Amino acid sequence: MTNSARFDETIKAIDAANADDPRSTVVGGVKRPYEVVYAERMTERLAAMYPDASETLRIAARAQHIRRWDIPRDRFPEGRTGYNDWRKTCREHHAKLISQLMAKSGYSEDEIARVVMMVKKEQLKKDRESQALENVVDVVFVEHYIDEFLAKYSSYDEDKVLDIVGKTLRKMSPKGHQAALALDLPEAKRALIMKAVEREADTLAKLAAVAID
Repeated sequence: MTNSARFDETIKAIDAANADDPRSTVVGGVKRPYEVVYAERMTERLAAMYPDASETLRIAARAQHIRRWDIPRDRFPEGRTGYNDWRKTCREHHAKLISQLMAKSGYSEDEIARVVMMVKKEQLKKDRESQALENVVDVVFVEHYIDEFLAKYSSYDEDKVLDIVGKTLRKMSPKGHQAALALDLPEAKRALIMKAVEREADTLAKLAAVAID
């Protein structure tokens, strides 16, 4: 796929913005900025699942967490309400930043609005590209970050963990489920996901019947 000059410029700008991340992660023995690695993983998973993705979807995937560290979780109260407020604030922040970068690269207002819609997770279950992005987000989480999450919330009992995994499954479409279950996962992680799948079987079946994959 041949990229446009404005697309390449936007991707470089996203990566440059994420390169300032004070947090880091080690990949292949090399320490790299946390959000740079996350953005690359999003791009790689999107290419694997949706090789014909539009430029706007590819930009949305790359910018999904652009400069997320600017909005620390601890600025918000603990609990579900605080978490939801933090996530909403993050999405507004990501949308504002990518809008500025896309405008600078010459994208139209309509194209920018399209990316903003996806980054804000609007029109899930209704818009194919918005749902595609959600699928990619969740598969990347399962592949790379679920262990980090489980370690952070090790005080949660199994019922609470299964509830959280179940909520993730409900956000995905059948295409997302298939991609997640096709991953080469450790047996314990696969068993956890399958237990959540069994628990959510009825709900997932109803959602699959109206999915827009």
